[in-house]
Amino acid sequence: MTSATIAKILIVGAGQSGMQIADSLRENGYSGQITMVGDENALPYQRPPLSKAYLYGDADEESLQFRNQKFYNDNNIELILGDAIVAVETSAYGGVATTASGKTLAFDRMALAPGSTPRKLEIQGSQLDGVLYMRSLADAQALKARWDDAQNVVVIGGGFIGLEVAAVAAKAGKKVTVLEGGDRMMARAVCPITSAYFKAAHERRGAEIVLDARISSFTANRLDDTKVGAVQLEDGTSISADIVMVGIGVLARTEVAQLLGLELANGAILVNEYAETSNPLVVAAGDAVMLPNPTGTEGLVRLESVQNAVDQAKVAAKTLIGIREPYRALPWFWSDQADIKLQIAGLSTGYDQTVVRGNPDEDAFSVLYYKAGRLLAIDAINQVSDFMAVRRCLTAGQTIAAAAAADSETPLKTLITA
Repeated sequence: MTSATIAKILIVGAGQSGMQIADSLRENGYSGQITMVGDENALPYQRPPLSKAYLYGDADEESLQFRNQKFYNDNNIELILGDAIVAVETSAYGGVATTASGKTLAFDRMALAPGSTPRKLEIQGSQLDGVLYMRSLADAQALKARWDDAQNVVVIGGGFIGLEVAAVAAKAGKKVTVLEGGDRMMARAVCPITSAYFKAAHERRGAEIVLDARISSFTANRLDDTKVGAVQLEDGTSISADIVMVGIGVLARTEVAQLLGLELANGAILVNEYAETSNPLVVAAGDAVMLPNPTGTEGLVRLESVQNAVDQAKVAAKTLIGIREPYRALPWFWSDQADIKLQIAGLSTGYDQTVVRGNPDEDAFSVLYYKAGRLLAIDAINQVSDFMAVRRCLTAGQTIAAAAAADSETPLKTLITA
């Protein structure tokens, strides 16, 4: 089947990747029918600001939208919102999907961009009002609705989302406690040097950080037994809480992938470098996907970032219409925590050396990661120029000598070598 005969493309998921697939299809000249199905009622929107600008009050629902309704109308993109795919039948040439509301949607090709869902903490009291998560606009609205009246905010999980919310709460003058089950902050993403800095930085800004925290239960408010009042630790400690924000990771959404019988890997949808799944009719992109390492290193990775959601979606859109372009984008990430901007370029997995550039005590430094003398990645804290230099360096397949990188007086961009 050629792109000219692909009359109908169904996109499952209306987040960053789903939106980018639709946009890229039109940019690449596809003129057939595009239908996008999302289970939220809001127009497709940006998620990163939810835990920062939206909670601060610097962004509202309309400003979060990728595009207004006119864009979808003008580009002949049908949006089906507040609905979900519950059944799919396929043949060698296409298929029919059925939604929860009973709509039947024929397609020649399908793109999966379902994203992820928060990992739940299932303990006694987890059903109490005020035990919240942060993934969707509805989650952010629930948090914001309780925000002004809350004095004690407990964040469970010392990852990006948890620390972003903690930073907003501390800036708002609330008593903030961060409970991290591991022995350091953001352990999945950064080295111990960066972890230690962020712990100290949040403590300086008013948060209490508890590592190796073992949570036993949530208990109710003494005046209203439907609302959370405290977090109980296994050691007997009780921490007052008007809001508990749980940020302990996310799970890939694979419901439709399982309906299709697609191959999964580590709980995510397995794709190749062209975003193709095990079904030749179906591509997939975004947080729910396990893909070959785009840096060229062997192995599979799951990348939960805006950059990956956008760049992989562009590849998926081209694959849908017969353009073969392997995914080779350098991974990069960011997290804004109060006045601290963390920017990461590259993947540090397997590093055997770190080089610290600058002074962590001054809230401006970088950590460069190396393996066998070759640059792998950078954590840049309020050091945009270092981040940009390493991003350009790694994208070009180049490196920076570790011995030279430690000199913070020398711009990194001048140290790039083959």
